[in-house]
Formats: sequence, structure tokens, C-alpha cells
Amino acid sequence: MTTSTASSHDSQGWRADIEAAARRLQQDGRGFVRETPLWRLPASALGLEAPGAEVWLKLEHLQSGGSFKARGMMNRLLANPIPAAGVVVASGGNAGIATAGAARALGVPCEVFLPGVSPEAKRQKLRDLGATVNVVGELYVDALEACLARQQATGALLTHAYDQPEVVAGAGTLGREIEAQAGGVPDAVLVSVGGGGLVGGLAGWFEDRTRVIALEPEGSPTLYRAREAGEPVDVAVGGLAADSLGARRIGDIAWQIAQQHVPEALLLTETAIRDAQQWLWTEMKLAVEAAAALPLAALHSGAVHLQPGQRVCLIVCGANVDPATVA
Repeated sequence: MTTSTASSHDSQGWRADIEAAARRLQQDGRGFVRETPLWRLPASALGLEAPGAEVWLKLEHLQSGGSFKARGMMNRLLANPIPAAGVVVASGGNAGIATAGAARALGVPCEVFLPGVSPEAKRQKLRDLGATVNVVGELYVDALEACLARQQATGALLTHAYDQPEVVAGAGTLGREIEAQAGGVPDAVLVSVGGGGLVGGLAGWFEDRTRVIALEPEGSPTLYRAREAGEPVDVAVGGLAADSLGARRIGDIAWQIAQQHVPEALLLTETAIRDAQQWLWTEMKLAVEAAAALPLAALHSGAVHLQPGQRVCLIVCGANVDPATVA
């Protein structure tokens, strides 16, 4: 089941949409979306041996609501009229938090449908933001079905976690921001994939000017399995990052963009992800969720080899985690 309105955007179309999203967020977003820091570190600072190489950490976990989702959700709300019923979203947590925060900033009601796998910390955050919270089923697809039924009944504006053009374009503003901050593009961008809104937005912005590498846990391989099958397919979902990378299939929009501009989709083990998550805390005092640790896990595990002189950007995408689980 999908709510995508994916079209035959060419890459120039996505770049234009991302530029429009950036203007919209700056002019009308009431300061909700922040410019997040870009750390440019020598490879040795992350325990890597590659002379002259730089690793850029895009600290998007410091974004409003604790994840990159703020960009796409606010862009979706700003780009559409919002009915009296407000907005409704199904989410593993981060998209719901971002939608609820954007709705509060704009003064409109928000209802969020969560799967049972979502952690209590995310549920409480939603309540604190004033959202109506419904926990339905165990997985994201269960929450989505209930959300779509509620939208049909109330006429609320549906905000999809990853598969709407405004959501993808909003996520793409992250790539635009990286390029502006660095004064150029890195040699590669490493990014976690669930439903694909972030990888789609980044690849839509960077096109073929850099190497966008998609990373997935072995327990939630939506893009990897789609590549094997030649089309999006349903996959079993589970494991360490299922609360934030728990989509059952890659989004239609991300699939279209990835076909053109994402040359690699790699799988990472639970052990590599957990080790990287704990390393980010113990060595850099960054308390981030498992999904945010995949880019570093790819380097530490050797799934991606950092070459001498390379500049590689790691998207640290979210921080909605109980700190006690990473300490």
C-alpha cells in the first residue's frame, strides 16, 4: 500500500523542488527547521587509517524533533492547505515527532499512528508535543493502514513518512545544506535507508556529482531486496533499527531516484551497527539511534573502504533514543 504521487521527475525537477522547499522552509517555516552542524574531521578521529582523508559528520540528529524528518514534514504542511481536522501520519516515531512538531509550530491538530515496535520514549515525546497518539499492530504497515482509514474518515492532511514528493524534496534540503556548508560536494555520502525518503532526497540533490551509498540493516533490507527483484517488494522487518528503519518496502519515489543516482545498496550486521552506535557515544559523546550509526558502521566494518585523500560524509540522521540504551 502506498500514498505516493511519484511522477517522472527528471533530476533537474528534483533539484528545482528541493530549492523551492529550502525557500519555503526559510520564509514560512517559523524557524522550525534548523541548520545543523557539519563536522569535518580527519579520518584518524574516527579510528580510521586513510592518510589525508576527511570524514564529515552531518549532525542532523540535532534537528528539530531529533531527526532529518523535520525538513520533509514541515515542507509537506507548508505546501498544502491544512483542513480543520489537521494532519495525520503513520510513523515508527521520527516522522510522527517531526509532523507533530511542525503542526504545533503552525498551530494545527495532529494525530499519529504508531506500531507496537515504537519505543515508549518516542510515544511520550509525541504526547508532549500535543499529538493524539494511537498504537496499532506491531509494524509500520499496520499503523499505516489505520492511518489511511482515519484520513478517509476525517479529511485530515496525510503526511507520509517517506513517499510524498514534498517529503522527499524537504529531505533533499539536507544535501543542499551540506554542499553550501562545505563549499562543494564530498566524494561519497553514506546514508541509512528505511522507506527511502532521505536517500531519495539526497540523491535527487547530488545526482551523479557524488557517490550516494545506501545502507540498510540485514533485518530491514528494503532497497537491497528491491534491487535483487528488479522492483519494490515486501520484506520481513525486524532487528535493532526496526523502530526507525521499519518500512516493509522501499518507497516508489526513492526507488525511481535510486535507479538513476544510487549505485550501491549495502547490508550491515546488527553487531556492526550496535558497535558503531556505542562508539559514537563512548568516543564522541553522541547519543544517537541505531539508524544514525549505520554510516560509521559501514566504515568501521569495512563494508565501505575509505581511501587516502577521500572526503566522505556520514549522515547522522536521528537521536530519538533512550540514552540508557547506548551508554
